[in-house]
Amino acid sequence: MIELDAEQQAARAWFESLRDRICAAFEEIEREAGSDACFDYTPWDRADPDGSPGGGGVRGLMKGQVFEKVGVNVSTVGGTFSPEFARTIHGAGEDPHFFATGISLVAHMANPHVPAVHMNTRFLATTKRWFGGGADLNPPIPYEEDTAEFHACLRAACARHDQTYYSRFSKWADEYFYIPHRGVHRGVGGIFYDHLECMPVGATFETNFAFTRDVGEAFLDVFPRIVRRRMNSPFDEADRARQLEWRGRYAEFNLIYDRGTLFGLKTGGNVDAILMSLPPLATWS
Repeated sequence: MIELDAEQQAARAWFESLRDRICAAFEEIEREAGSDACFDYTPWDRADPDGSPGGGGVRGLMKGQVFEKVGVNVSTVGGTFSPEFARTIHGAGEDPHFFATGISLVAHMANPHVPAVHMNTRFLATTKRWFGGGADLNPPIPYEEDTAEFHACLRAACARHDQTYYSRFSKWADEYFYIPHRGVHRGVGGIFYDHLECMPVGATFETNFAFTRDVGEAFLDVFPRIVRRRMNSPFDEADRARQLEWRGRYAEFNLIYDRGTLFGLKTGGNVDAILMSLPPLATWS
């Protein structure tokens, strides 16, 4: 085990509690569909390159009737970055020691009319401390009603903390969740934020932690409603083909551009947990 200070423990405990509530909500949707699917939890441990304890996490995975594949992971890790990777991380250029805890979720849905979704929030510490994360909706078949509701819920969460957050973070999401080699966005957006620092005066841990909690609560509020709205929609082979091709684009983004994937692989994380975001089935033309 790695030793945690009060802020690190508070963040870890929150991410784990959010995981528990999200998984319970998703399992309830499976019950409504007549499925007995449940999350399977697999703990994993990480060792730092010098052999000292480096933390670990728990991978949660469910394959059901509504959720074709959904992963909800929580990890809490610490140690030292490699010198080369340290130079790319906020506050680690001169001191490679780090701590990171967070929740990461990706859901791929059985019905093409139900949007896939991603949500991640995290707390990191190097010589600096900050929160980051966000959520974005990824429908193979977009519905304006779903997109508007998803954005409205995130907008309200942002507005409770800073009137500039939504405009800044939704623009950041549009820029980040983009596939340059395809020239397309991977979905209909959401919010993305990073380096929300906890050290300068006026940017306290509690302030930014409260915002990060509200992002998680907004996701838990809005996404189950969207799932229930679409999960019984009829679909045909053409809809399924559209979904599988779209999933190929999603996989390309996560393997080539996603920061979280790179961070996990560079810090010796559990490979199965890191790559849980990949869809169960996908096609390329």
